[in-house]
Amino acid sequence: MGMALLLCLLKTLDLLFPLPAAALQGANTPGTLVVLAADGTPLRTWASTDGALRHPTRPEAVSPLYLQALRHYEDRWFDWHPGINPLALMRAAWQWVRHGEVISGGSTLTMQVARILDTPVAGQPPDGSDPPGAPRRSLADKLRQMARAMQLEWHLSKRDILTLYLHHAPMGGQIQGVEMASRAYLGKSAAQLSHAEAALLVALPQRPSRLRPDRSPGLAQAARDKVLDRMATLGVWPAATVADAKLERVFAPPLKARWLAPLAAERLRQAALGTPAAAEGVVHSTLDAALQMRLEQLLLDRLNTLPPTVSVAALVVENHTLAVRGYAGSADFTDARRAAHVDMVRGVRSPGSTLKPFLYAMALDEGLIHSESLLTDAPQNFGGYAPGNFQASFTGPVSVSEALQRSLNVPAVDLLERLGPARFAAQMRNAGVKLRMPASAAPNLSLILGGGSTTLEELVGAYTALARDGTAGRPRLTPDDPVVDTPLMSPGAAFIVREILENGGRPGAPFKDSNARVAWKTGTSFGFRDAWAIGVTDRYTLGVWVGRPDGTPNPGFFGANTAAPLVKDLLTALDTTPGAPRSPPPNVHAQDICWPLGLAAHATPAEHCLVRRTAWVLDSTAPPTLPDRLHTTGLLETLWVHAPPLATKGSRQSGQTRLFPRCAPKQAARWQPRLHARWPTLLQPWIETAWRSEVERLPIHPEAASACHASAPRRNLRIAGVDTGSVLRTPPGQNGLTLQVHAVGTRAEVHWLLDGRWVGTTAAPDGPAAAPLRLRLTGRGQHTLTALDAAGRYQQVAFTVEQ
Repeated sequence: MGMALLLCLLKTLDLLFPLPAAALQGANTPGTLVVLAADGTPLRTWASTDGALRHPTRPEAVSPLYLQALRHYEDRWFDWHPGINPLALMRAAWQWVRHGEVISGGSTLTMQVARILDTPVAGQPPDGSDPPGAPRRSLADKLRQMARAMQLEWHLSKRDILTLYLHHAPMGGQIQGVEMASRAYLGKSAAQLSHAEAALLVALPQRPSRLRPDRSPGLAQAARDKVLDRMATLGVWPAATVADAKLERVFAPPLKARWLAPLAAERLRQAALGTPAAAEGVVHSTLDAALQMRLEQLLLDRLNTLPPTVSVAALVVENHTLAVRGYAGSADFTDARRAAHVDMVRGVRSPGSTLKPFLYAMALDEGLIHSESLLTDAPQNFGGYAPGNFQASFTGPVSVSEALQRSLNVPAVDLLERLGPARFAAQMRNAGVKLRMPASAAPNLSLILGGGSTTLEELVGAYTALARDGTAGRPRLTPDDPVVDTPLMSPGAAFIVREILENGGRPGAPFKDSNARVAWKTGTSFGFRDAWAIGVTDRYTLGVWVGRPDGTPNPGFFGANTAAPLVKDLLTALDTTPGAPRSPPPNVHAQDICWPLGLAAHATPAEHCLVRRTAWVLDSTAPPTLPDRLHTTGLLETLWVHAPPLATKGSRQSGQTRLFPRCAPKQAARWQPRLHARWPTLLQPWIETAWRSEVERLPIHPEAASACHASAPRRNLRIAGVDTGSVLRTPPGQNGLTLQVHAVGTRAEVHWLLDGRWVGTTAAPDGPAAAPLRLRLTGRGQHTLTALDAAGRYQQVAFTVEQ
């Protein structure tokens, strides 16, 4: 009967005075959160609602040396007593009566946990230590701790109580728990503690404010040695081991916020809110702590070369797993001038030319091109859109490899118009790259030059396709993130595009400036607002963005001179793995092709193979050169040749002459039709005599005009290279620009006038001596350019030059 009444009384007291919330919540206190790297290194820690910094752990994750020292120094009978140790309490009471002061404490580990978790005494520091001059705790306080200790033992297991101590033991300042203290003071996990370090962390909760190793290393070392002596006296640790441990000097640098990847950690914290991970207080990431430290140091070093308002972001993704190994949303999280709190890994910005590799891959898969297909780098107008190149000049005939490697704009826009911008945008969106158009506009031709916006994270995910047989992936920031793969291009197209970006794209002809196996691509948005560079190796895909988060232009800062060198340095430091030998997929072959037709050399008659190149082709098929935009008759054309009676056939000295292209003779006598391969019309001013067919090199017949049928097509003279209303801007750092123009649609020489004054004469565009006119324009202002031929045909264009 008496026992039943006692149990009923205890139950009633338990209900009236419940355990503190922290004990019922287990190891974690609401608000406590730590984001970890893949190896367990803390990236960033958030304080709990009570202001303490904790790193959740469990007994199995703590060094056995620490648990040994803790049990033998604080509570050897922890596993057997009910929360209080009567013998220890009686011994402490006797010493107090005999000496008039506390000689040894009688508190168990459970009583210490009760003291930590219970409501602090008024005026007591948050860490549980005694302030100087504070009165000793009263007998009532000690009795309360004893009651709480037995209550804890009633509700919790010994392991749970030990875990509470490991989490909440005061370690100085805001720091609580062995794992957080080990990370903060020693820079290592509590699982890696030495004998001396374990003893130090056991001693620290005795007087956490006074024994902090970062403030009082001497006092901390004396307290540590006391623990070591106890371990030697009890025979737990050998005397020699203890002697060696005492030789270790106690030292800890001043505590400060030692954050890694702070913006990535904040992103993970936001994503974890309301999830079991947040409740447990630990969020795991895929970041590589060592790689992240090198990444951040390299970015900090590079900031010294940039204006004080420019920020840098970088993302490193492991190709095989899609795990994010390095994440820097900004280079210096503490620099408010650079708006470093803005995460530019996720910032939506114009990608410049970084989308071009995907366009060429799509065209390869569509069978429109091979790696050496002939493209036109010449002034063109696409329904009112007249793009220019970054260097404000044109090359004329270029291959796919050259156009992509040099990031030429006009060939890319030409190719996009043939494929369709809406289709291209849809394919990129399916692969995770959302091309956001301004004011909800539909995708258009400016898309390939940065007319849409995306993020560094989306770009890097797409570029992993070059190292993953054409399959793009979404970067994974936590181990629990699913692997999301999307086919973006065929393995063959991925191989060819990577070869182009890595070594120039010609089989057997490595790019002269490439010593490492890295596929590069840079990009610059309009107005120098964003500078990009992406690098792909076998192991990593790395992307870098440089710019101002508010979108302010940075004249003179573009991808090639700002972001690309940084990518090179980062890959040199982060990826030392040599590139493995790489073989083309089964459907990719090296094949000789011929310009201007673009077909395989073995399928092209010798007289039509004016320039021979070696290309990568898919499925042993060499697509022909893209159709001429100005003429739909194809690149095989009939020319009429006039041969005198005594002429030797085929001899250039025989006096043979020819008519204009697409001009048939009035009388067929002595005129012979000859089929020849012609170059696309817009390329005519750039084609050297040596590149023209034997027939096209023949001189024009003196009476060509009267010899032609009246029905022969009459061409209209047109100026190519600048349009009416064009605004030309001087490149940064230069005092002028060079404008290159030529005439199309005339068979005679052309006279050029600028603002009414003669500036030069060019030969007939169809003739072997045809060449463009180059005008050097300085200053600013409006100009009128006139082209006039011998037949009286002319055209005028008005344009403006600005600085």
